[in-house]
Amino acid sequence: MNARLEDLPIRDDLRGQTPYGAPQAPLPVALNVNENTHPVPDEVADDILGAVARALGGVNRYPDREFTALREAFAEYLGHGLDRDGIWAANGSNEVLQHVLQAFAGPGRTAFGFAPTYSMYPLLARGTGAEWVAGRREPDFSVMPDDAASQVADAAPDVVFLCAPNNPTGTPLDLETIAAVYDATDGVVVVDEAYQEFAPRDTPSALTLLPGRERMVVSRTMSKAFAFAGARVGYLAADPALIDALRLVRLPYHLSALTQAAATAALGHADTMLRMVGDIVEQRERISATLDALGYEPYESWTNFVLFGGVDEPRATWQALYDRGILIRDVGIPHHLRVTAGTGAESTAFLDALASIDSAA
Repeated sequence: MNARLEDLPIRDDLRGQTPYGAPQAPLPVALNVNENTHPVPDEVADDILGAVARALGGVNRYPDREFTALREAFAEYLGHGLDRDGIWAANGSNEVLQHVLQAFAGPGRTAFGFAPTYSMYPLLARGTGAEWVAGRREPDFSVMPDDAASQVADAAPDVVFLCAPNNPTGTPLDLETIAAVYDATDGVVVVDEAYQEFAPRDTPSALTLLPGRERMVVSRTMSKAFAFAGARVGYLAADPALIDALRLVRLPYHLSALTQAAATAALGHADTMLRMVGDIVEQRERISATLDALGYEPYESWTNFVLFGGVDEPRATWQALYDRGILIRDVGIPHHLRVTAGTGAESTAFLDALASIDSAA
């Protein structure tokens, strides 16, 4: 007879918790976890395969523990005067954020974010033994500078997460608010820019705020704009002293030689990889316009997805789409659903299926 989880000597603070659980199903159109559904271009894939093949020649040895070439490639991609000393990377941005929490949060400390926001923040906080504190957003999911600073000052957290643009709502976050939050706390402020490449082209990044702010982190991922979700590569920029803190908690050789080779090769084709972003943004705007025409309430989005309200019965609508081969996401906000902007064909399939359901409130 198999043991039950509750019979094991698990940590008390983990009892009753549930793991991250985005549905996985082999449906024809999967638009539920904000992947870039475009394949990696052939010419880039060929270069990546070559780099991985070369790395295999030395795979009997441990990889470069400092992933020097990859950090240099990230610094070149980000610009803003950064060099490798201010760059960190790990297996997906979730591990990057976990390193930050391991170094600056943990038992007896708190992590803070404005809800609703990325569902992994509280899970990562609890996993490292920290308490999660949820702040408030405006009815349109925005966050205003003075209110944000006041909430953070009252909570006095050790780590603040600012998802910019926000997941699951797509809401932009301006630099004034980010700076106000930083000034309101003595803790580490993480600006999660996982979707920054999908924001309007002239939108300044929080990277511009890094100079002189040694407690600020700007995190990114290759999963979205670079269509690299399966490779699991995330990274951040911060003051070199903060990077040193992350070295204290990372596992030895945490980035494999194959991961380093693949990511470095992909970054060498950044212009090609990012050409997909324009098509995705076009599909996002098309989805929003059609949702509005169908009687739903799409929110402004600076990401590769659209949150829409006005759904009479979200669970029933989700199931009806599922039955038609379309997988989207119920993010737990009453009368709302979220859909990733896919290829033109995928977006059409979703919109046609939704129109056939007629579930607007």
